[in-house]
Amino acid sequence: MKNGIMMQYFEWNLPNDGQFWNKLKEDAPHLEEIGVTAVWIPPAYKGKEQNDVGYGTYDLFDLGEFDQKNTVRTKYGTKQELQDAIKALHDHHVDVYLDAVMNHKAGADYTEKFMAKEVDENNREEETTDAYEIEGWTGFNFPGRGDKYSDFKWHWYHFTGTDYDNKTGKTTVFKIMGDGKDWSSGVDDENGNYDYLMFANLDFDHPEVVKEMEKWGVWVSRELDLDGMRLDAIKHINDEFIKKFLAAVRKERGEDFYAVGEYWKQDLDSLDEYLKEERYKVDLFDVPLHYNMYQASEHGRDYDLTKILDGTLVQNHPTLAVTFVDNHDSQWGSSLQSAVKDWFKPSAYALILLMKDGYPCIFYGDYYGVSGNPPVHRGIIDNLLEIRKNHAYGEQNYYFDHPNTIGFTRVGNEQHPKSGVAVLISNGENGDKVMNVGKQHAGETWKEATGNVEETVTIDDEGNGQFIVHGGNVAVWIPENAPQDPKQDARKDDAEEES
Repeated sequence: MKNGIMMQYFEWNLPNDGQFWNKLKEDAPHLEEIGVTAVWIPPAYKGKEQNDVGYGTYDLFDLGEFDQKNTVRTKYGTKQELQDAIKALHDHHVDVYLDAVMNHKAGADYTEKFMAKEVDENNREEETTDAYEIEGWTGFNFPGRGDKYSDFKWHWYHFTGTDYDNKTGKTTVFKIMGDGKDWSSGVDDENGNYDYLMFANLDFDHPEVVKEMEKWGVWVSRELDLDGMRLDAIKHINDEFIKKFLAAVRKERGEDFYAVGEYWKQDLDSLDEYLKEERYKVDLFDVPLHYNMYQASEHGRDYDLTKILDGTLVQNHPTLAVTFVDNHDSQWGSSLQSAVKDWFKPSAYALILLMKDGYPCIFYGDYYGVSGNPPVHRGIIDNLLEIRKNHAYGEQNYYFDHPNTIGFTRVGNEQHPKSGVAVLISNGENGDKVMNVGKQHAGETWKEATGNVEETVTIDDEGNGQFIVHGGNVAVWIPENAPQDPKQDARKDDAEEES
């Protein structure tokens, strides 16, 4: 994704008004204008109820077309509205990645009886009871859709686990028993074996399941004219299946069909191993970088900024890392709540949008606001996007040499006149740093482009300048009289200084 920018185009608390696909369609020209090259859209298929964000997946083949779960539309709108939005995005040169939720199914149509064992929730390899008969919600026959697009019906033997016994009302992790059935291999080893996450958990060792899910991947990619997918919860899914699934879809859609996986873990070794297993044919979200930025925002001047890239994907696999500040899982009130504090978000976005490596992903909640509230950070993100488009080119120099003030420069290139950028980030007092922007900039006057610093900097004969930053803030410097966002003056972020 050369100089590409992804936007996660949803947040957890969108209204259930069925207008979201229409909003996305209307927003397509603006997304192109600000430089967004791809949008990751929410799960677009029927959930267990109309208000479901999409992760309580009921019917992957119902994109808002059939009367199921007391609704035709999804939370976001109808299938036709979605297709219209995607066409508008493509008309404006914006790719579309669908959030593919394949780990589990929810909202079954009827219960079935089968044998299961209870397991320790903290160690799923430890069975705590003998096998006994339970009544689980595992029967899916999709009465509203019937056999259109697929005649496959789901039964208990297509799942490895569930969490509720309708006979007794007991809620726990049940391991479904049957010939050759077991938790899947090729999953994360957290909790002993992290195959089971929630609801009725798909058995990716069952050949019928593999065949059906591959069929769906090919179908939905063609039906929606997708350019890629965000793969949900992949640390819970057999890695061999993901390989087969992407091979099947790419055979239909082409080898450049994009895929990024959500492997929510801070441990770089686990992410390294996963990338190796997938033969480096899928990108991953840089969860370690997110947590580094979260910790930086929590600890203020006590955080050593020189370590902010340590243990991250972008440092170790720069071409496979999707860098992000926050997303729907990290925002306040979500299951993995770890939102970067507002005072540090301008610095975090400057890092992911202006440094050379990584495929940056902007969060809808940061740009458009959360729960209908006005956005806090849209001004600075617009400003940084404009700077990225005009200036963030060429080789990069790091100046990660002080625990409270770090910086980097991009020297620019001939293809982009007046390109080049210098970034300084502080989490403590006012700071300054001599940084090199290349001899080709000798004699130039550089200005601070976010409105945070009034003074200018003159570049010496060796390409060095002494750049400054105010405490607890970010400063972004560009050549004076360079192309710039006219809305820049509107950006005055209320960043708190942390001490």
